[in-house]
Amino acid sequence: MMPPMTLGVVLAGGLSTRFGSDKALAEYQGHTLLAHAVDLLSGWCEHVIVAGRAEAPAPTVPDHPRSGMGPLGGLLAGLRHAQDEGYAGVLTIGVDTLDLPADLPALLGPAPAYLATQPVVGHWRPADALLLEELLAGDGSHAMMAFVEACGARPVTLPASPANINTPADLAQLEQRGGG
Repeated sequence: MMPPMTLGVVLAGGLSTRFGSDKALAEYQGHTLLAHAVDLLSGWCEHVIVAGRAEAPAPTVPDHPRSGMGPLGGLLAGLRHAQDEGYAGVLTIGVDTLDLPADLPALLGPAPAYLATQPVVGHWRPADALLLEELLAGDGSHAMMAFVEACGARPVTLPASPANINTPADLAQLEQRGGG
């Protein structure tokens, strides 16, 4: 379990261009990918929110400072919410990430840390919201790895890379092997 004051944030504001339709609403084992992500974080965190969507099976926050900022817009929205509500940490996953290990919170402690193969899966410090705001306001890279480097996050390598659903073929492949 994460410490009791860890906020779970599903990053769900992407455009799903490679998927061809709203990836968050794609179904896997009878539930949407979004519902799977919320359920997964609910097992580790006291509260879960969804960043980047207006409707979800959990409370939602808009990406910050605006939509179209990629995963960092959702992460910043989550960090700001965590600061406002007094959370000690933020655990993030993408709406398209399945097959995460049951001990993920322990692997990612202490913050900041992220999965080396999927940096949107991470444990972050709410105090780094200002650092991320400055990064997004600047002319430099707005890639997840730019924030990882700026905040000094530690990469965590897993024995096997979790599923990352970017296309309908990725989802079909996961269904065939029975993961998730």
